[in-house]
Amino acid sequence: MAIPTLSVRVNKITREADDIYSYELVDPTGAALPGFSAGAHVDVHTPAGIVRQYSLANDARETHRYVVAVQREPQSRGGSKSLVDQVKEGDTITISAPRNNFPVDRAAGRHVLIAGGIGITPILAMTRQLAAANADYKLYYIARTPEKMAFQTVLKGKEFAGHIEFIFDGGDPSKGLDVKKLLATRADGAHVYCCGPTGLMNVVKEAAKQSFPEDAVHMEYFTAEPAMLEAGRRQNKSFKVKVKSSGKEFEVPADKSILDVLRANGFDLDSSCEEGICGTCATQVVKGEIEHRDLFLTEKAKREGKWMMICISRAKGDTLTIDL
Repeated sequence: MAIPTLSVRVNKITREADDIYSYELVDPTGAALPGFSAGAHVDVHTPAGIVRQYSLANDARETHRYVVAVQREPQSRGGSKSLVDQVKEGDTITISAPRNNFPVDRAAGRHVLIAGGIGITPILAMTRQLAAANADYKLYYIARTPEKMAFQTVLKGKEFAGHIEFIFDGGDPSKGLDVKKLLATRADGAHVYCCGPTGLMNVVKEAAKQSFPEDAVHMEYFTAEPAMLEAGRRQNKSFKVKVKSSGKEFEVPADKSILDVLRANGFDLDSSCEEGICGTCATQVVKGEIEHRDLFLTEKAKREGKWMMICISRAKGDTLTIDL
């Protein structure tokens, strides 16, 4: 079953920082858009034919528009590059309805937000929500230089005064935020939220283990590292996947994913990023040991072994039984 889509008009494009542009998307007829919550994202169908996930940065109370930010990445597979180079104001593009894998935990006593570069997009929506609720929060926003920091004008507004620290590291993390020190203690039932480059997120995840329980650490990856994906492909081996409902069994060769094989055999399955980030293809596992390669499931969920991302994760043994 295909993911439902919407047609939206690009109402405004704004240069937010070096190689970062925001896109204001509206309904072509002026109707209200489906609601969303802070931390949500939409799938954007790019001119390159690649579907990419972009977080919504605007206030979740707004119903007349979505705002996403795109960083032009010349070395990527072409999704962001095609959006920046080819999409113009007035164009109509296709997106999905919003989905949220990165919500604010309302039960938290304090919110520690860490954003790196373009990772500010979901964090900005969270910051708007927390400020409106007069919540206890602090945002640490890291960029190489002021020229590479998006949404500075918005974040320097009086409603956020005293809640944001801007950090410029010149590309040297050792000169930036001392994450280990910041997360050495946990006060007031604090939760940590992080979105940014994979290197930063890995540092935050590791540092948080000092004092924060796993369910108080929230991460939003926007891409998988190419080196990580390639390393995984080199380790691939073939295995069998069995579908519980039908009893049918299929060979999954080393150069194909479970998702590829099932689609080739007539199964209509949802997917989006196909890098193990978005969670769209989450599938229940009935039997077998999973080799998790995704960045979506928590470590606890991976240990439990009840779910897997069939776009990227594989079997450790010879067979996996799944429930579609």
